[in-house]
Amino acid sequence: MTLDICWPIGLMFSLVGAMLTVFGLVTRASEEMYKRSLDININLWWGLILLAFGGLMLFNAWKNSKKVK
Repeated sequence: MTLDICWPIGLMFSLVGAMLTVFGLVTRASEEMYKRSLDININLWWGLILLAFGGLMLFNAWKNSKKVK
């Protein structure tokens, strides 16, 4: 049995995306932190993007594992 590379990549991006999303949600009231980014919560948005990409990779890995059997 071989390990599809999508599993570890998906897990890594999902974990980092979840941590970044939580950090963005916790610090969303801090106006001083987001002044440099034009008051855009960069942590929240990139966390959601990374979480979506990780979920897509995990879905592809799961779909490909069903095909192989």
